[in-house]
Amino acid sequence: MTRRILLAVLLLPAAAACTVGPDYQRPPVTTPDEWRQAAAVDASLANVPWWELFEDDQLRSLIKIALEENHDLKIAVERIEEARALYGYSRADLYPQIDASASAGALQAAPADDSTERYTLDVGLSWEVDLFGRIRRANEAEYANLVATEEARRAVAISLVSAVAQAYVELRDLDERLAIAQRTLESRREYVTLALDRFSGGVTPELDWRQAEAEMHRIEAIVHQLEAQVVQKENEISFLLGRSPGSVLRGRSVGDQVVPPAVPAGLPAGLLEQRPDIREAEQQLIATNALIGEAKAMLYPRIALTGSYGAASSDLDDLLDGSSEAWNIFAGLVQPIFNAGKNRRRVEVRESQARQAAYAYERAVLQALREVEDALVGLEKAAQQRAAQAERVVAEQTVLELSEVRYLGGVTDYLEVLDAQRSLFNAENDAVAAVSDHVTWLIRLYRALGGGWPVAGDADQPTAATASE
Repeated sequence: MTRRILLAVLLLPAAAACTVGPDYQRPPVTTPDEWRQAAAVDASLANVPWWELFEDDQLRSLIKIALEENHDLKIAVERIEEARALYGYSRADLYPQIDASASAGALQAAPADDSTERYTLDVGLSWEVDLFGRIRRANEAEYANLVATEEARRAVAISLVSAVAQAYVELRDLDERLAIAQRTLESRREYVTLALDRFSGGVTPELDWRQAEAEMHRIEAIVHQLEAQVVQKENEISFLLGRSPGSVLRGRSVGDQVVPPAVPAGLPAGLLEQRPDIREAEQQLIATNALIGEAKAMLYPRIALTGSYGAASSDLDDLLDGSSEAWNIFAGLVQPIFNAGKNRRRVEVRESQARQAAYAYERAVLQALREVEDALVGLEKAAQQRAAQAERVVAEQTVLELSEVRYLGGVTDYLEVLDAQRSLFNAENDAVAAVSDHVTWLIRLYRALGGGWPVAGDADQPTAATASE
């Protein structure tokens, strides 16, 4: 009889090879053959490491610091550790649980009876035989969640790199605007002195002097505003770097930031493998798909093995004697019969969640395609705007020079010069903004293509072996 029981125990794991529920298949998502704004090429900007894309040594240094100290990235890394532990926790259900127990006490049935001592020492075993794959499907879901957290960490790294780069470009943009405003303020002060001298000499009316004075104070207010914005942008960068607010060292000016004339975007289908947010959405879909199998397995019988081996005696001295040996082994089966449709509703819930995850995956793909297209056209048009704004500055400078000659010659009043001054000031600021936008669109394209995950050990994908440690 004992041999039959042992044989049954050995054969049960072999019978536990089937799993119910659908196996995962990637949803068919249609992607265009090429981008609207660029020719389809195999090479992609996403394949360029961030340290090669950004040729500003100071910017590279800031990015490295952010990748080491940023708190959002640290949180993302800890979420991976949490998911790894949850996966190992789930995997433990595949194996038998063994517990040791010991007890000692006395029992008295009635007041007149003598008490009986009882001592036990045993090792117990319990194991759910995963006959229909409930535990394996749950493990599959937890592993997919683990990989999803790794992709989420990659997404945070990409966002962090682009956020630091963009904030740095914006800081250099503000630096350039402040320099223009300070230079313009000095020019306006000279004009106030000139207008005052001409008014005092009876050459021009007081109106010219007051207009020049008002314009000087307008530029002075802009200088103070830009000074505040520079400090606030430095504080933003310090926050991204995981530091207290402080000054930020500068490298290249915004105009010296390198933007390649031709930017390959690769093939649209490559986004499915490059973008971590798409891969994260797919892993979440894999997890919900596996949970369908777990829910379906709960419709079928659950088989559990329990047993124990030890010793029991009424005399502590005889507890370890061979005559006190005791053991048992049982196989139990539980088949759901009636629970008011609870288990079937569970399957329906999981199926709905899987459909939602599929829609979220498709939406992530479409969002990625849109972001790349937007960045491509933005980069192209920003280059054209940059060139046009540069030509505008040259033209406005000529206008101001001619207006000054006319004013000093008494041909026109100061209002013409004032208009020319304001137009040049606006043109210079717009030119700086165009340069900043051009560089910013390159950063956005880099992020949209899924490039730049530079965290140490990034190439290491979590595996079942490492996750179960």
